[in-house]
Formats: sequence, structure tokens, C-alpha cells
Amino acid sequence: MISVADTVTAMSPRQAVRARAAALTAPWAVWALLRATGSERGFPLVPALAFTPYAAASSVLPLVVAARSRAWGVAVVAAGAAATLGGAVLGRAGRRPTEWEPGTRRLRLRLATVSMRLGEADPRAVLDLVTDHRVDVLALQEVTPEAAMALRAAGIGDLLPHSHVIAARDGSPPAAGGALWSRLPVLERLAVAGRFEQPTARLAVPGAPDVEVTAVHTKPPSTSSRAVARWAADLAELPGPESGVLRVLAGDFNATLDHGALRRVLALGYRDAAREVGLALRATWTPLRSPHPRLTLDHVLVDPRVGVVSVTLVPVAGSDHRAIVTELVLPPRPG
Repeated sequence: MISVADTVTAMSPRQAVRARAAALTAPWAVWALLRATGSERGFPLVPALAFTPYAAASSVLPLVVAARSRAWGVAVVAAGAAATLGGAVLGRAGRRPTEWEPGTRRLRLRLATVSMRLGEADPRAVLDLVTDHRVDVLALQEVTPEAAMALRAAGIGDLLPHSHVIAARDGSPPAAGGALWSRLPVLERLAVAGRFEQPTARLAVPGAPDVEVTAVHTKPPSTSSRAVARWAADLAELPGPESGVLRVLAGDFNATLDHGALRRVLALGYRDAAREVGLALRATWTPLRSPHPRLTLDHVLVDPRVGVVSVTLVPVAGSDHRAIVTELVLPPRPG
């Protein structure tokens, strides 16, 4: 049997240099193909795609090596991979201004999403967030029974009197709970199926169509093929926009815009709020004890009829996620 090392040894020096350049280029080329086609499947490809910005930043390396090796065919492949990865990442940095019809009355809604990190985020910091940013609707993930009690004791009900809290079901981790608190009356309390609790509330907005908000929390796809399958199933359960209600999905999707599964949710008709205002490259999750990696796992997806005025990322004491505070503009109620 002839090994790869034997094959390289049998090559001429020039052929060996080109082979090494091709071997170096291959990972970036495969990564670019997966990103372009959204065909990543299973473990570890799905969690790896979250690091596409890092792959894009380093994609110049194989291009430089191929060019210095005068492996021009390989250089073309490396350049294509760099362009694909760079375009995918930088393409979401531009602002898309919302266009308004002349004379349209604008109704503002401020929504925030916060991960409580196993229920350990500081409840006082959450209340300060609501006060400082005049939040109307608060979506929470990783809510333990103790965290819900602490928030109530701190006075969340005085600021946002209407709530929909779902505790973790039997057999699930205590932090699998989710919650919504609202300044607006709740017309209906529902839930989206998933590994974690994802409460949904239909809210009455004076002068605008009803708004339906879901506190999204999908299972992380980071440990096994089974976890990836559960994550994909969670994303597939998310409802698409429909007439008669303005849908907003807000929370920890455990997915970035480089994941084909999240882009398929967007393809239902949603818009990513951070992308609308040119902030989709800002990281929302960083380990508490390390500056890296920095990933954009949290999102606010809005009905296409909803305008996005601003997105602000706010650190919350005790959480490894930054809160997303989004100011939205709702269309007036027909008639």
C-alpha cells in the first residue's frame, strides 16, 4: 500500500509544493461550499459553521500560500473560498433603511430578550434593563423557578404587569423554563414546541394589529449528532409570519446567520432585526471567563410588516449572553 507521504515524496519538488498548497486550501474550500449551499448536516459540521467569521478572517492564508507556491489553480479555488466566506459575513453588515409610506402613523414597541444563564443572571440588572430602555415586552430564556420568584420579588410585575411563565417540564433541566413579561395586555397564552419551554403570548396593541411574541430557546447543537437533530427540529417548529397577527421571534436560537437551518426560518418571511440596522456582526454570546469565541446566537426576527428603528446590545450581570433591545415600529390597524 502506498501512503500519502510516499506519494508526496515521489513527486517533484514543484509538485509537492502545489500538493501541500492544495491540502491547505481544502478545509476553507469545503467550508465555503457548505456555507454557500446550506448543506451542513450533523455533528461536528453544524456547530463548526458558527465559527464562519473566524474562517472568513483566516481565509487569506491558503490564498497567500497558493500564490507564493505559484499553484495558480489552487489559488483560484482559495480566492473563491475567501470571496464566498467574506461575502457571507460582510454581506450582513450593511444597513437596510426602513421605508415608510408618507403620512403613515408609527406605533413604537420596545422588546428585549435576555438569557438568564441557568437562572443565575442578576434580577436587579434585568429590571434596570427594562427601566433604562423603557422595555414593553421582555422575553427570557433559561428561567428557573427560583429566577422567576426573584424577578417577581424585585418588582418585575410593577414594570410589566402581564406575564406568561412556563416552568421546565418534568425530566428537563430546571433552566429549561421560559418567560414573557409585558406592559401590554395578554390576549392569549400559547407555546411553541421544543426541547426547552418557548412561551408565546398574543398581545393587544392599541391602534395596531395584535403582536405575537415567542421567547425562543432551541437546544444547543454543540455536543452530538442527536443534539444537532433536536436543534434542527426546534428551528423547524417555529411558525412563519401570517396575516392577522404580527409575529416576532426573540431569544437564543443557538444559531448564527451562517447556519442554513436559521436561514430557512428567515426564508419563511422574517427579517433579522440586527441585520436591518447593520449590527448582525455584533456578538451576543461570549464565555464568562474567556474573551473568545464571540458568536451571534441571539436574534430578534420580525414580521416583514414591522420596521426596525434600533438594536442595542446590553451586558447583563450574571449572563453570558448580551441582551438585545429592539425598538420596532408597527403598522396601524387596517381601517
